[in-house]
Amino acid sequence: MPYTTDPETVLNFPILVGDIGGTNARFAILVDSYAEPRLYPVLRTADYASIDEAIQTQILDRTSIQPRSAVLAVAGPVDGDEIDLTNCDWVVRPRGMIAALGFSDVVVLNDFEAQALAVVALDAAHLERIAGPAGEVSGSRVVLGPGTGLGVAGLVRARHMWIPVPGEGGHVDIGPRTAREIAVFGHAETIEGRMSAEQMLSGHGLVNLYRAVAAADGAEPLLAGPAAITGAALSGDDATAKATLDLFVTLLGRVAGDLALIFMSRGGVYLTGGIAQKILPALKNGLFRAAFEDKAPHSALMRTIPAYVITDPLAALAGLAAYARTPARFGVETRGRRWRSV
Repeated sequence: MPYTTDPETVLNFPILVGDIGGTNARFAILVDSYAEPRLYPVLRTADYASIDEAIQTQILDRTSIQPRSAVLAVAGPVDGDEIDLTNCDWVVRPRGMIAALGFSDVVVLNDFEAQALAVVALDAAHLERIAGPAGEVSGSRVVLGPGTGLGVAGLVRARHMWIPVPGEGGHVDIGPRTAREIAVFGHAETIEGRMSAEQMLSGHGLVNLYRAVAAADGAEPLLAGPAAITGAALSGDDATAKATLDLFVTLLGRVAGDLALIFMSRGGVYLTGGIAQKILPALKNGLFRAAFEDKAPHSALMRTIPAYVITDPLAALAGLAAYARTPARFGVETRGRRWRSV
């Protein structure tokens, strides 16, 4: 494992690491490079006016440790000194955090960049293989997760480092392939006439899909919320919910397969987030894998690529902690994404 004393690379301990999603925020403090992360309770972003308030009241006011550095992963593109989160009202202002919270160094990454880092930080106990053979040890990987939105990131190996590739892949186009899907898609809610993957493959996307399936079948949509839909589908209590979840995992497999081809991810495709963890039985029923491999003329290639579910709900924190401990192990580009006190 490479170590470095390059001041342009290393971060000073203690280090606050934070995973800021659209709904929840998770934090931990690394006291030094050998200590296990000191975890704090999960926070609901809607309960705090700003990220600064959440960190001050729920982290800094509850410990005698003063972090010198912060590494934060946020749900949205990192561009400029004011970073808007895609599905949350918080705005991350690193210069303001340095002034108000006492940090000397702040690094802000994309949330799925942190999930990509986690893929090589987690042990086998937190990875459930749902299909395919074991992946190549140094093979490229893809991480995607339906949640508040649909996060996507790649991870490639080059120059003896793992290099995360963040992006907004959840907003690619998605469309129907069968007569049944054409009927369902015709009832689904779009964004300015466009159907993105996130419109189907996320928490609100699952509700969108459920209502569309009900409309296509002339049924009454009686369930509200993704948890109710997945619960009724897995228990078999609601035929519309079951049909919805079947279509959901099929579409997820199709998009996951597309991303595997784009990244040539011989190291595997990794599904993360609460939805994937809760619908694990449905992901193993064959529909996901059939759609994943249905990529003629490359179906044989697809059969060699494994798919996993990340079962650790704190995976992003594990990825951030791995990077914070040994930045030289990862090719993380920090230009325009790292702020320091003067």
